[in-house]
Formats: sequence, structure tokens, C-alpha cells
Amino acid sequence: MDDYRRLADRIADDIAAGRLRPGERLPPQRAFARRRGIAGSTAGRVYAELVRRGLVVGEVGRGTFVRAAPAGPGERALVEAATAAPVNLELNYPSAPGQSELLAPALAPLLRPDVLTEALSPAAATGTPEARQAAAALLATPGWRPAPDRVLFTGNARQAVAATLASLVRPGGRVGVEALTYPVVKEIAARLGITLVPLATDEEGPRPESVAAAHRTAPLAALYLQPTLHNPTSVTTSPERRRRLAAMAIDLNIPVVEDRIWSFLTDDDPLAAHAPGLTHVVDGLSKRVAPGLTVGFVVVPEERVEAVAAAVRSGGWSAGRFAVAAAVRWIGDGTVRRLVTAKRADAARRQRIAEEELRGFTVRSDPRAYYAWWELPAPWRADTFTAAAAAQGVAVTPGPAFAVDSNRTPDAVRLGLGSVSEVDLRWALRGLVGVVRGVGSGGR
Repeated sequence: MDDYRRLADRIADDIAAGRLRPGERLPPQRAFARRRGIAGSTAGRVYAELVRRGLVVGEVGRGTFVRAAPAGPGERALVEAATAAPVNLELNYPSAPGQSELLAPALAPLLRPDVLTEALSPAAATGTPEARQAAAALLATPGWRPAPDRVLFTGNARQAVAATLASLVRPGGRVGVEALTYPVVKEIAARLGITLVPLATDEEGPRPESVAAAHRTAPLAALYLQPTLHNPTSVTTSPERRRRLAAMAIDLNIPVVEDRIWSFLTDDDPLAAHAPGLTHVVDGLSKRVAPGLTVGFVVVPEERVEAVAAAVRSGGWSAGRFAVAAAVRWIGDGTVRRLVTAKRADAARRQRIAEEELRGFTVRSDPRAYYAWWELPAPWRADTFTAAAAAQGVAVTPGPAFAVDSNRTPDAVRLGLGSVSEVDLRWALRGLVGVVRGVGSGGR
């Protein structure tokens, strides 16, 4: 057996024996590697194996925590399900009823041996004319329709963000972002040597004057913004604020990376409608369709096509031809449109559940969104609540994972509403309310 699996077995034994308790934090991977006298890469494999077994949960920016132990005979589980695995409100990949049945027919023609040989190779960043036309039609809004020849393809939307930032910002460069931002962007910035600069926001989104102030301090190489159903707060930037942000970007000549991964739940126009010469629109199919077979899109200004395409190639972020071909079929036959309609209705139902179960608490969300931002009541802190929730079998994302300024971290958690059944969601939310009301040693 591989050494990393033997080490994982030992930790699993400690968890089973109660020597490591639910909610307890494991040491950082570097510290674990030093103590065990192993390579850092081996430590990473140990932790990944524990995650795979469902024994721990990794929280971006916070650490790795032991999950709740399975309920024993006669014990009432938080969620009545066929599996003892905890309810995961960290993940957020919505699935519509009958989704697999809708997706399968388009894949059948791609499985012919003569077609499959070509389909299993990487696709060019520019895709094919048919793929560009399909993607442009998919991403169009009432007030904006991208030119097909400006659409590029990546393996997923995260890779589209990474490639776009890599093409725009040199190591050491500064990128303005909302003060709370997508945790993966923090990881991408760290890998690329980019400094993220938090921008002040309000109930309408980023404040244009904060962009100007940050740029005066030291020039910003780009902005990364989520004006539509911002993750984690669900704020959607108003049309007037979008126009003002676009005008500020044009005045200061700052390129914009606009993340629209959740835009399929709304009908709003992007920032790109107001600043097409500076805005790079990122989107993908992981939320619209499914995470397992996905494609990322980035619509770029005309003169930026080759620079972003080169970044896609050099970063190894190309889409697979099979996925692109499947996407073209799903877009063309109406499958994506039907899934979007179903998921809009699904998100609304789940928001009603969250509103019912969390009534009386301070929760920021949007009736169209698939997540909620719960500002915890005193004396709870995000880290202690996250650990206490894990001990009850519910995984949530702590607020500090989204904070750009590590000195200003919110006592809040993000609740992903889309990856569990509605029954499990309701039970999980009730369990979390029970955790809050039974503060005990979990609070400050």
C-alpha cells in the first residue's frame, strides 16, 4: 500500500477512536509534513485521501477539519438519508430533475469510434465557428450580444479567469476586487503573484470612487468583479452603478474581468455592454448544466483575442473537444435553455426554504440565487461556528474564506443551497439554527 494511504489509515483510526473529534482542526499540511518527515506533496495526498473518504473537510483559507462521525445505532442523524455522509452546503452545483435524461441524447452521436477519436483531443482556444456561434447565442442578453469571433474556450470558468488574469497582469501587479470575493480567485492570484486590492462595496455593488482611490494609491492592472449575484452576498449591481463603474474603468483605462457564472439565473446586461473595449466576460456551463462535463467561455475585446488565447495554451487550460462538441449540441437542441428554466424555479424554491428556516436572523440573499450569506449573531465567530456545524454533520463555508483583507474578516458563513435535496437542505438549516441557539462552548 502507498505510504500516503497508510498515513491516511492512521488518521482515520484516530477519528474512529475519538482521538480526533468532530470539528477538530488538523495541522496545516506543511506542519504535518515536518512532523512526519515526509514531502509536502505526500502530505497533500494524505489530506486529499481523507477528503475523498469523507472524513475531513477542507475550508479555503481556514484549514482542514474533522467531519462529524456517523451516527451509531439508535442515534438520530441530522439528516435522514441512506448515507452517513454529512450534508455539504459548501459545494453549490445545482441539478435539475431529469437532468441526466436531458443530457444523454446529445452525447450518443459523439460515442461513435470515428467521431470519438477526434473528440478526445484538446480543442483550440478559439474552438470552431459552430462552437463560437453557439456560445455567443448562449451568452447574449437583451442589451448585449457578443461577436462570435471574440469567444474563446477553456476547460471551465475557473480556467477562463486564470487565463484572462495571466494575460492582463504581470507578477507583482495589482487587481481590484470586491472586499469579499470568490475564494478561487485568491488562489489564482497567489499562484500568479498578483496582489488583490479590496474595493469598498455597498448594497448596489462596488463603489466607483473606491476604484479611483485604489488606482491613485498604485496603478491597478485590472479589475475582477462579480456584478451579477455576487458570491457570497448575492448582491446584483444596479444598472446605474454598472454604467458608473464602466465609465470609471474607461476613464482610468483599467481592463475588467467580469465573472458571470451565475448570470443564467437573471436577465441583466453585463458591464461589457457599457465598456466593450475593456471588459473580458467569463462564464461557463458548470452551473447551467453540470460540473462533470463542462466548458468555460471568455469573451474578450477584439484586440485581446490572441493574447488571451496564448495564455490559455501556455497555462494548459484548453477545453476538450468532446466537451465543446457536447456543449454545442446541448445549446442547439434547447437542452441548456430547459435546464436554465428548471434551475431558476429550483433556486426560488430553495430560497423560500432558507427564508422559512432562517427567519429572524440576518441573512443576505436574492430570491434568484443559489446561496445565502448568514451574518452570525454574537457571540459566534465564523471559525467556531464552522467547526460546530461540522460536528453536527453540516459543512458550510466560513466568511473569512472570501475576505481579501485578512485583518477584516466577517463573522458570517456562506450557505450553498444547490447541491443537496430540498429535504436535506431543510434539515440542515434547522440543525444550524440549533447550533446557533445552543451556543455553549462554541461561541466566543
